[in-house]
Amino acid sequence: MSTLVQISDTHFGTERPDVVSALSELIISMRPDLVILSGDVTQRARRSQFDAARRFIDGYGRPTLVIPGNHDVPLLNVFARAFDPFGGFSRVFGANLEPGHTDDALLVIGVNTVRAHRHKNGEVSDAQIERVSQRLREATVDQLRVVVTHQPVHVIREKDVENLLINHERAIAAWATAGADLVLGGHIHLPYVRPLNTEKRALSSELWSVQAGTALSTRIREGISNSFNVIRHDPTTDRSTCVVEQWDYNEANGRFDPGGKTTVPLQRYSGIPSSAGLQT
Repeated sequence: MSTLVQISDTHFGTERPDVVSALSELIISMRPDLVILSGDVTQRARRSQFDAARRFIDGYGRPTLVIPGNHDVPLLNVFARAFDPFGGFSRVFGANLEPGHTDDALLVIGVNTVRAHRHKNGEVSDAQIERVSQRLREATVDQLRVVVTHQPVHVIREKDVENLLINHERAIAAWATAGADLVLGGHIHLPYVRPLNTEKRALSSELWSVQAGTALSTRIREGISNSFNVIRHDPTTDRSTCVVEQWDYNEANGRFDPGGKTTVPLQRYSGIPSSAGLQT
């Protein structure tokens, strides 16, 4: 059994200390194979905020893949934004802004969708789409194939359309053809799991959007609690599905509790139609 934990939009600088402790303790107890932090690590890309994020990651002690979000580029320091936009991020997490992870059961590909000149809006270039596609084509049959962006490739509310990743439709089509299973994102602080292979798109393979809420921040929107995702996949017993669990922070007991669970069919293995996705 492979276990992924996806956290996003931690926004260190606005973090809730009790929630930080609760999440750290839970990750320690879960011992996931990989933690994915899908951007907006900090609130204002300040040294102290990056350092706080590093302490959090070091505290739970699990392998972690981190990509930048738009908040990880300086906003007020115009000189840094123009000439070294990812300097603070790279100091803490390394110069590779598109890290990856591979093992017998997992292939995870990070994509830097942040453009300093746009600041908020994200973009994926044709070159990035091809790079990811090539890596996906090299995956083995047992690997769950995961692409990580910051901005979403799919939204479920009209007001979030402006937050869609620029060039997302081309990326979706190419990555589905190359065999991706999941595209993980954040940015809009709204958790959901949705199929991307719709009647309108008619993709060549099943592909699912998995969005995470804000894991630690006070920047909760519309009463949606802090949350994170757990993704489980066991190719030794069932190659045809993976399970995405949403864990929500419970204000009453001060811990994260399991919430909704979505069983995601992986059609490239079994031919199960996308409508077989089950939420409980």
